[in-house]
Amino acid sequence: MNSVKKLLYFLSFLIFITSCTKEDPNGPDTIDRTANLLTTGKSAADLVSDAKYTSMNIEIVYVEGSKPQDRTIAAFKDFLESRIYKPDGINIMVRSVGSSGKAPFEISEIAAIEKAERTAYNAGDEIALYIYFADGSNEDDTAEKFVLGSSFRNTSMVIYEKTIQAFANRPGAPPKYIIETATLNHEFGHLFGLVNLGTPMVQNHEDPDNDGHCSTGNCLMRASLEFGFNFLNEVGQVVPELQGKCIEDLQSIGGK
Repeated sequence: MNSVKKLLYFLSFLIFITSCTKEDPNGPDTIDRTANLLTTGKSAADLVSDAKYTSMNIEIVYVEGSKPQDRTIAAFKDFLESRIYKPDGINIMVRSVGSSGKAPFEISEIAAIEKAERTAYNAGDEIALYIYFADGSNEDDTAEKFVLGSSFRNTSMVIYEKTIQAFANRPGAPPKYIIETATLNHEFGHLFGLVNLGTPMVQNHEDPDNDGHCSTGNCLMRASLEFGFNFLNEVGQVVPELQGKCIEDLQSIGGK
């Protein structure tokens, strides 16, 4: 084997073993991100069933001071296991990154942070997701309505941890892990295509005043769990669960 062929063989091997890692800023981009850059709800069936993907890899990235509590992660995983089929398991890895210094955030800035920091992408029979716990708030927040989290792609979401921390300090607010868990589960519900965001409704239950949210009382997919208004009345001291019509929708596409 001449030196040129040896070099080509080595480069091909190197590309293969790094295909699921973070892009090298000093080299070519070898990661196929296309399946993870779709619209919210587009991968709902792939997330809930094992028809295509038998395992799930979730990358949680947080800025120092914005780490979710361990009990939040445990409750979040329990929620997923109760609704999806992944016989080869659900892996959740948590790591810290530096602050972008760009808060309050536009969603385009959150997407740019994802491009720079995300390392987990779909590979083989494993579907990958990215969750960013931000050290800031959404730029569109007001005193009456503020964003706790947002699912902005088919496998991507942001949790505005600074907003959650401030909300948890209000008189009568639930513990922070309750707010974190409710927000995480709610935003994952959007990745599931709820409500009417890619997963067809078996029965009509979309809130006429808040697209993509449920009209059923006490449901996890109520709009208040994303935008903060009436949150205390909706949540109290326990994390809301998906109600019957949302569950029917998930079961119709292969979920539990």
